[in-house]
Amino acid sequence: MYTTPLSTLISSLSLDHHLYADDTQLFFSFHSLNFDSNSSHLQNALQHISSWMTANHLILNSSKTEFLLIGLKKQLAKIHNAPLDTSNSARNLDFIFDEHLTFSDQITALSKACYYHIRRLRCIRPYLDSSTACTIAIVHSKLDYCNSLYYKFPKSQLSRLQQIQNSFACTVVKAPKSCRVTPILRCLHWLKITERIEYKLLSLTYKVLTTTQPPYLHKLISIQRPRSTRSSSVVTLARPPSSSLKITDRSFRYASPCLWNQLHFSLRQPHSDTSSSISYSPIPSPVTSSSSDSPLYISLSFPA
Repeated sequence: MYTTPLSTLISSLSLDHHLYADDTQLFFSFHSLNFDSNSSHLQNALQHISSWMTANHLILNSSKTEFLLIGLKKQLAKIHNAPLDTSNSARNLDFIFDEHLTFSDQITALSKACYYHIRRLRCIRPYLDSSTACTIAIVHSKLDYCNSLYYKFPKSQLSRLQQIQNSFACTVVKAPKSCRVTPILRCLHWLKITERIEYKLLSLTYKVLTTTQPPYLHKLISIQRPRSTRSSSVVTLARPPSSSLKITDRSFRYASPCLWNQLHFSLRQPHSDTSSSISYSPIPSPVTSSSSDSPLYISLSFPA
């Protein structure tokens, strides 16, 4: 309640933002040629925010304030002498973002944390039954946290996550590491990593369609108008125009319609309590750009 007025101030400065408890994140997109003007705008906004905090007996913690530029390598190479010290990676609600959205630092940190818990579980496994062993460890909660961001990840990165789950499964059933893991996962009724990622995206899509929340995701998808066909009664999402950038396929705007429209018709039937929440609207056109002039994204997070 004490920091809620900060949202009004940031909106008046023409910046997008997220507030979570005492953590504040500013973000906006721009073309690399407009970096100087946008960075000046950001510095001016920070001065206003700092003044507001001082007036309200708050302190902007500069040691925990991180400035992250996200873009393609060619784009970032055009930027020199940034007025603010940029970071190669930054934590966003305990998920590590890097400047190219490879999430390599996140995967490394996640692997370290999960294997720590697996080793601890292995020490006490002889004293636990299978049900307790499945629930006492927090490995799956760590693997599932924000896992929709791993959609269409390189196979080399996804295999690292799958190896974590395989090791966890072998520990739970007290099986040797050299045994086949697929039957074990089937016996435990565990979805594999890629399936868990797709399940998370589909669950999120269903929530957005039925509740229209959160608004910033709801505005990214739209319902395709029904046609006079056998499938006209099912909910079909409009596909956005194709992009030359492969990284756009990983975004919710592209991933959601792709996965949703692949579901069986019976799973896409609108229910009586959700049909009122579904509206038909044309999908917004994206900013058409090539790989050299597509927008950069700037993200700045700081705790109060």
